[in-house]
Formats: sequence, C-alpha cells, structure tokens
Amino acid sequence: MNLKKLGRTGLDVSPLCLGCMTYGVPERGPHPWTLREDESRPMIKRALDLGINFFDTANAYSDGTSEEIVGRALDDYADRDAVVLATKCFFPLKSQPNAGGLSRKAIFASIDASLKRLGTDYVDLFQIHRWDYGTPIEVTLEALHDVVKAGKARYIGASSMYAWQFAKALFTADRYGWTRFATMQDHYNLLHREEEREMLPLCLDQDIAVLPWSPLARGRLTRDWDVRSARQDSDEVGRHLYASADAADRAIVAQVSTIATTRGVPRAQVALAWLLQKSVVTAPIIGASKPSHLADAVAALDLDLTSEEVSALEAPYIPHPVVGFT
Repeated sequence: MNLKKLGRTGLDVSPLCLGCMTYGVPERGPHPWTLREDESRPMIKRALDLGINFFDTANAYSDGTSEEIVGRALDDYADRDAVVLATKCFFPLKSQPNAGGLSRKAIFASIDASLKRLGTDYVDLFQIHRWDYGTPIEVTLEALHDVVKAGKARYIGASSMYAWQFAKALFTADRYGWTRFATMQDHYNLLHREEEREMLPLCLDQDIAVLPWSPLARGRLTRDWDVRSARQDSDEVGRHLYASADAADRAIVAQVSTIATTRGVPRAQVALAWLLQKSVVTAPIIGASKPSHLADAVAALDLDLTSEEVSALEAPYIPHPVVGFT
C-alpha cells in the first residue's frame, strides 16, 4: 500500500484510515451495534496486515471503551512508532460540569484520560470533535498548543465545522504562533457534497489533510435504498444525516449499483473509489465490522473510475442542508 503525507506534518499514512467507532462495548454508549473486544481485535490485526497504519478513535466512542480496545490491540500487534494514532475530545463522558467542551480544563483532562485508556504516552493526532460555541477559540488553541508542547500529542486536527470557523482557527493560531490544525475530518461522500463549496477549497489552499468520515454514508451507498440494516434502524445520527433529499439520494445509490454491476465489483468499491480520486482527500475514515469491508476498501484503491462514470455518479446530486456539525 502506497503511503501518503498527512498534510504538512511530514507523517506517512496509509490512504485509508480505520475508523474505530465500530469497536467498543455495546452496553456502553449509544451504539448497540459495536463489536466486543474479541470480535474487534481480528479486524484491527487484519487492517495492519493489509498495510493500514492510520487509526482513528475518540474518547466518546462507547464510553471510552473503543480507546481501550484499540490501545490494547495496537500494543500487541504493531510497532508504536510505525502507527499513526488519532483520537478526539469534546463530547462529555460524564454528566457533570466541565466534563465536555473545549475549555482548557476539559482539554487537559481529556488528553490525560485518553492516553490512559489507549495505554500510550502520546497520540499522533489530537482532534477537536466539534466546535465549542461556549469557549473562545483562543482558549482552545492555546490549550491544544500546550498539549503538543507537553509531548502528549504530535499534531492537532479539527472536525465538522463551518469553513469560516476553520479559517478563523487557522488565522488565530498563526497570529499567536500556536500549533496549527493539520487535518480536517469532515462529512463528505456521494450523498453529502456540501464540503466542496468552501471547506475543501480552503483545505487545498492551506495544505490541510482531509479525512472524510462516513465515506459510505453509513452503508447507504452499499445496498439498495430501501434495504435496511440493524445498525441503520438503531442509528439516530444517521437518520438525521440522510433525511433531506430522498429522491436525489436514491438516484445516486442506483448509479452506484449500475456501475458496480457493470464493473463486476461490490458497490462499496465504487463509492470509495469516487472519494479516493478527489485530490484533496488524504484518507477516508472507513468503518469495518467484517473482513470483506476491509477487502473492499483496499480494492477501491486500485479501481479507477472513468470521467463518464464520475459524471454519472455526480449528476443526480442536489444541494443538501449542511449536517454533521452537531
């Protein structure tokens, strides 16, 4: 697997990032479809065997148990210096004051707790999961800068915000000489392309690594529109993300199916190949609960879509409300 540079960091990462929200104790947190540790470890091991060295989790995933599972697996299966490990902060794990958000207090508590759960002295990428409207960005950026200077994180990243907010954060960091956001983890796939208007041009201009989450639209791009899944039926977030343009989305899913049938490949490969051919994208964050999910993702790296196929996939799209920020 050919590695790519992670924006301006100098880090070498695989062109696929394994998203680890799938791995966690089902009874902990809002996701009853997560895989327990004995089911998760083979998936993480298989990803490593396939050449994936980039892993993304978050403190909020399954009440912190995702970090615990990922940390133990990587400790057993990987050389820490070769792996790029990312986590996030913002959402509270406890129902009490100062447990979440991006205050200095919350950030310092979050990084220490994440490092303990992950079983490591540092993370390569420490990301803010959302924009904190209750905390000045100067407070957040100075705290993140101090986390980096303390050696607890090598780089910082952001996720799911408006382009004006991201531009403000980059400008503020430059103004004060603080550590700059190196990555943007945003909601981008064939069914939600609003990031193409402002965020992606900004990232391209500023050499920010783009790490799209939900590249398969919570699985909707991998099956017929009316086919349900256990995860989809219990996923309130996903229901909110894809509820505004049923007819257009249905047409896009049909185009994915047509091209996949013609090519003789699974639909997931077509949807991922479309995203991978976008020059601004560094590494989509893929979820994998079955070995076939990893196999399809890796195979998509070698699937070159024609310009006609890309046009057919993109033609049915209509403007969508921007979702994924809350």
